[in-house]
Amino acid sequence: MSQPDVVPEPISSPAPELDIYDLRVSRLRAMRGPNPWRLAPVVACEVLVTGTLARITPAGVPGFADRMRAAIAEVAAHPDSCAGSRDHDFIGRLHDGAEPRLSWAEVLQQVALELQCVAGTPVSFGRVAEPDETGAWTLAVEYVEEEVGLESVRQALALVRDCITDDRLPDAPGVVTEMRRTYERSAPGPTMQVLIDAARRRGIPVRPVPDDYIVQIGLGRGMRRLDATMTDFTSVIATDITSDKDRTKRFLERVGLPVPRGSVARTAEEALEIAEEIGFPRLPVLLKPLDANNGRGISAAITTEEQLRTAWERAVAEHPKVVVERYVTGHDHRVVVVAGKVVAVAERVPAHVVGDGRRTVRELIVETNRDPRRGKGPQHPLAPLPADELTREFLARGGRTLDSVPDEGEAVYLRSTANISTGGTPIDRTDEMHPDNVTACEMAAHAVGLDVAGLDVLTPDIGVPFKENGAVIIEVNASPGIRMHTHPVEGKARDVPGAILDMLYPPGTPTTIPLIAVTGTNGKTTTTRLIAHLFGATGKVTGYTTTDGVYLRNRLVMEGDMTGPFAANIILSNPTVEVAVLETARGGILRAGLGFDECDVGVVLNVTPDHLGLRGINTVEQLAEVKALIPAVVKPGGFAVLNADDPLVYAMRERTRGSVALFSARGEGDNPAVAEHLAAGGVAALVQGDMFVVRRGKLCIPVAKVADVPLTMGGAARFQFENILGATAAAFVQGMPYEEIRAGLLSFVPSASVMPGRMNLLRVGRGRVIVDYAHNPAAVAGLVDFVMRLDAGRRVAAITAPGDRRDEDLRAVGRAFAGFDHVILKEAAMYRRGRREGEIAERIAEGLAEGGMSPLRATTIYDERRAVERAVDAMGENGIAVILADDFNSVLEQLRPLVAGV
Repeated sequence: MSQPDVVPEPISSPAPELDIYDLRVSRLRAMRGPNPWRLAPVVACEVLVTGTLARITPAGVPGFADRMRAAIAEVAAHPDSCAGSRDHDFIGRLHDGAEPRLSWAEVLQQVALELQCVAGTPVSFGRVAEPDETGAWTLAVEYVEEEVGLESVRQALALVRDCITDDRLPDAPGVVTEMRRTYERSAPGPTMQVLIDAARRRGIPVRPVPDDYIVQIGLGRGMRRLDATMTDFTSVIATDITSDKDRTKRFLERVGLPVPRGSVARTAEEALEIAEEIGFPRLPVLLKPLDANNGRGISAAITTEEQLRTAWERAVAEHPKVVVERYVTGHDHRVVVVAGKVVAVAERVPAHVVGDGRRTVRELIVETNRDPRRGKGPQHPLAPLPADELTREFLARGGRTLDSVPDEGEAVYLRSTANISTGGTPIDRTDEMHPDNVTACEMAAHAVGLDVAGLDVLTPDIGVPFKENGAVIIEVNASPGIRMHTHPVEGKARDVPGAILDMLYPPGTPTTIPLIAVTGTNGKTTTTRLIAHLFGATGKVTGYTTTDGVYLRNRLVMEGDMTGPFAANIILSNPTVEVAVLETARGGILRAGLGFDECDVGVVLNVTPDHLGLRGINTVEQLAEVKALIPAVVKPGGFAVLNADDPLVYAMRERTRGSVALFSARGEGDNPAVAEHLAAGGVAALVQGDMFVVRRGKLCIPVAKVADVPLTMGGAARFQFENILGATAAAFVQGMPYEEIRAGLLSFVPSASVMPGRMNLLRVGRGRVIVDYAHNPAAVAGLVDFVMRLDAGRRVAAITAPGDRRDEDLRAVGRAFAGFDHVILKEAAMYRRGRREGEIAERIAEGLAEGGMSPLRATTIYDERRAVERAVDAMGENGIAVILADDFNSVLEQLRPLVAGV
């Protein structure tokens, strides 16, 4: 990558006056799906370098490389960091004279990657684009967790700024702390992560819900929601029962299952009374909060009143009601029941160390925690051993401290409970469980009504029936953790996530829905609506997004330009939707990427000059690269539907993992690419004579006569052929019978209600008015071609174009209308987009003159309402007036009194 042609100042020269705020980051955003950078999420931003920093590279800042090396070394030294294994060659390239020299944006990129590694999410992809006309660099960095990715750029900026001047001490430890904090706050828990991984292995789409712990798997009617192992099948009543430990115990007692004797206390005195009824102090008891998890507030065996009162204070801090029950000895087991069946059993050994006769308990804890399996976060199957106040208290009960030295081979326990979250160790015992105990645990899950239940069982031996060895079921838990079963320290891993997914998706149950994405320069909205109509006509619940809004069953549910990820999410997260058709525009792709990971069908209609000069897209070839993202995300079993008449679109066949279906308005004989494709047995939708047909190899299926399809306006609207063929091919490759395709094409009647702003033909008085939203030269040319094919006494137009188009595009709009009898130039202030008043009209007028129109046949009326009035008045008998509308609804409302039935 080329760098600015500057010569760095030698380190020996006087230090320049530097302002760290000459380095800034703007427009920081997360692209959550495939995007122009890569087919996976990235964080993107603009890097602005001004002032003195704009004139020198990082290598030209005295001492910067050394300060950055020290800061990165301190970051990489963090015990949980994976950054230590990364190549730090970029620091060497910071030194004066190193080639090629790094830009400030590239330094930020490298540091952001380092910081994500130290946070716990190893990433490696980063890219920097050349500066645009404003001098801003565009930076993209891969992320695994969105908030971690965003924070990495913020913290990288702070760290680089601190290294720019020698009077600021880089706060590497503070940066590491903040990154770790962000990761722990935003990353899925261990159980959620194994479920996400299992879903992805099965090809089930995964869509995290932003700013929430809930994750959506599947799309549309195939979607389910998970909050760890709590599913949208989980009974609210069942979770209410299990949140009350005493109530759960009574439910189990009613079906004859063994539970420890005890009751609920509200005061310490009441707890003592209940304990004495059980047989305390002869029989030990334990206390636990009525509703708590992860072992919080649960005591060890209590044998004295003093211990009971101490345990009371700890338990009541978690919940105002405390369960007092007989202390039962035995090994702690977690039994998971999914859909009424036991799927896994693990013995949970409490956190402990094994003595060697030399080291203290504290030293043994430190040594054990060096095990790479132990740590915080989903990448670690085991939690660190604790050495906190609760550990000291528990050791004290046995006459030990953290400085005690256990004998060789002696096990010293650090907790009374065996929770994995407090350092416990899981050992798989699934195959050892006695069949009677399997039946008892399945009964317990049925008794409380949980779809996924975690039972805590105390028993000397899980292979002996409960009734024979005094075993008890002490708890039933909703949303049990399952990492211990998928990653046991000893024994066989159990596919608990698979069992949960099998429950959510029984055989034959779809996990997703057909997703059809439509892109191109012109015709996207019409094609999207037509495809949605074809599927809707077959009885499917269809949701679709367009520049007009989001629609469900043809009902507008949200108005506006809805062609980006936000709109896609509305459709894909609706459990009633059976088919999704998503218009996907250039702007949404560049701003936020796609709102989906894969599509079944990707339709690309055309690529023509439009919006050039914006967001770094300066050529039609660059525009094609953006739109090629759609065929690139087609599933291996799906289809890229491509316009064989457009060379830029046809070339996209090399980008897709799926099959290719072509369409062509020129037909097989006039397009060698189509002939070659059909000879190889491919699928194509064509115009053949006066028919729309679908071809598969030599097989030819007539679909409908061109003139019979209402969208063609009797065959005159030739620019609609691409839209019809693209929609026909998309429906065909999705398995729609040709009879249903034909019926859908014939029943799709263009009107202001079906296609607002898209070639709406209205009869007004003695003539006709066409209202359209054409806004680029190709769309205007197609519209003018249609109008010139119609019989008309006089052709009048009221035209404009958005101000963010190039001068050449504005002139091309004028040239297209130069053959009309009269043209009215209008200009809405809200669409000038940075141009001065009258400039748009001037450029279009230049195009009219280039096309040969006399200035006497053109009038300028800025106000759209007055321009429409003038056009309608000027069209005369059997005339046609074309309105390129800025505000379609306002124009329609203005014409409504003149049009019967509108």
